[in-house]
Amino acid sequence: MDNRELIESFSEFKSDKNIDRVTLMSILEEVFRAALKRKYGSDDNFDIIVNPDKGDLEIWRNRVVVANGEVEDDNEEISLADAQKIETDFEIGEDVSEEVKIMDLGRRAILSLGQNLRSRILDHDNTIQYKKFKDLIGDLVTGEIHHVRPHAVIILDDEDNELILPKDQQIKSDYYRKGESIKAIIKDVELKGTKPQIILSRTEPKFLERLFEQEIPEVYDGLITIKGCVRIPGEKAKVAVESYDERIDPVGACVGMKGARIHGIVRELGNENIDVINYTNNLELFITRAMSPAKVERIDIKEDTKKAEVWVKPEEVSKAIGRGGNNIRLAGQLVGYDIDVFRDIEESDADIELREFSDEIESWIIDEFYKIGVDTAKSVLALSLEELVRRTDLEEETVQMVKEILSAEFED
Repeated sequence: MDNRELIESFSEFKSDKNIDRVTLMSILEEVFRAALKRKYGSDDNFDIIVNPDKGDLEIWRNRVVVANGEVEDDNEEISLADAQKIETDFEIGEDVSEEVKIMDLGRRAILSLGQNLRSRILDHDNTIQYKKFKDLIGDLVTGEIHHVRPHAVIILDDEDNELILPKDQQIKSDYYRKGESIKAIIKDVELKGTKPQIILSRTEPKFLERLFEQEIPEVYDGLITIKGCVRIPGEKAKVAVESYDERIDPVGACVGMKGARIHGIVRELGNENIDVINYTNNLELFITRAMSPAKVERIDIKEDTKKAEVWVKPEEVSKAIGRGGNNIRLAGQLVGYDIDVFRDIEESDADIELREFSDEIESWIIDEFYKIGVDTAKSVLALSLEELVRRTDLEEETVQMVKEILSAEFED
């Protein structure tokens, strides 16, 4: 087997790898230099000529002719007698170039060459993959679920790259099946040894933004800009949008006719409730819109402490706070202010349903009052502590706590 045949056998790696022939030949030269250094102690006096177009590689060893019997280093010197066997007219002090056949390196060295070549090509592929996906962080990808593990889902993209969706980046309501298609964004690329790990996410706000770009042409074309996006994955999200074209209604374009456009995104996110609102530089108006679906009566903004007090009608309190406090939390994140909600009672004789105090009084306690026909704040305050304890199954301390909460509301 000559040099060319051996190189061609090594080049079979190329067909299965993302590597061009020129790069392959460059790696081959490095691998061969390492082999020469192991065999001869040094590769400084070797010339390696690579012919990528022909798929060939030549190795030449350069040595100085010395007098017979005076060779001190076989790698760098050659006796006059041995030199004249190559060409009869060589003289002492001249340089001799002699071609080294790959097979001369020995069978064990050739096997080692193959192993080193595989390792170097794998490292090259890993470097290319790392750089490629590092530039794609934040981009939307679609892949096929390859394996479902307890702590991660393994996904393959169109080029069979392995992508990882960790448990903490999954929407809780998601259910994964092998072979199904899935969307996510590239969150990060990490190196585990020399192998890159591409980490995906379905919980990042950026994922929702990318879905808007995919589903809504005006967002993709830049006619509508997403000014802010906050999420509680799988539960609720708020997206602030703006258009510089007065002819375009940004909220209407994002929601679509009868919600047609937003419904696809909602389904992709496990029925996540999405509020789309118009962005504005007017902070008070922006907070008012961010509190949707609650209707705000008035706002007191404290810019020095980044806090806002929002006043709503008693019947709007539950909407303003939202289930588990989701609405007020997301509104605060969207506008960048801590928001507190207060009941707005305009008239001194106004009464409030007990249900409106569910954020301060547990529902089972409120139910006890409803059982005896006491369903408003003033109706509770109108009865004595003793009578309420006698007519309900509540402890005296509990009733006293309720009366204090209700009294404080009217004192305010």
